[in-house]
Amino acid sequence: MKIKVLDKGYVEMVDLLGGDMAAVRAARISYMSKSDPQRDEKLIDLLARLGHESPFEHIVFTFYIKAPIFVARQWMRHRIASVNERSGRFTEFGEEFYIPDSQRSDGSADKMRESMEESFRVYRELISNGVKKEVARMVLPLSLYTEWYWTVNARSLMNFLNQRADSHAQYEIQRYAIAVAECFKNACPLTYNAFLKHIYRGNLLEV
Repeated sequence: MKIKVLDKGYVEMVDLLGGDMAAVRAARISYMSKSDPQRDEKLIDLLARLGHESPFEHIVFTFYIKAPIFVARQWMRHRIASVNERSGRFTEFGEEFYIPDSQRSDGSADKMRESMEESFRVYRELISNGVKKEVARMVLPLSLYTEWYWTVNARSLMNFLNQRADSHAQYEIQRYAIAVAECFKNACPLTYNAFLKHIYRGNLLEV
């Protein structure tokens, strides 16, 4: 599942370990009870309602994300996850910047674009003059797009959504959080519904 975000970014769910039933299995080991399709949904709801969240750690997602660097740096404050990001030391970046619309930029989008384009011109000039990519990249702005893999369990993903799928978060990462939530909903509908009912503290996702 791949969802476009902002002007050039996206969130793509590339792998899933477990699913709703992984949380059920992990919870039922406590009492050595067996899965029962008629009761499993109620069990997931009960876990969320009572705050017994460790079984949700057995559901593991891997996402491929393309986002501006300033979004990535906020994202990576959520430390209970595994991240591997594109390296600016070993790869040359393309001229891909996030340009906010006129409302977000208070009418300064053109001026911002000019600054970004000039920084990229200097970046390419430095590289063509023999400056190493790891040094030349220092002139690039935080609006430059980067890419990374993010592997996270459902419990940590819920924490991410609580903080980022909320109006207090910066607008750009809100849009990414909503896309992540849509992937979560599609992959694990029972866990997602229980999350919205009992755990979610934000105000952007529909209960």
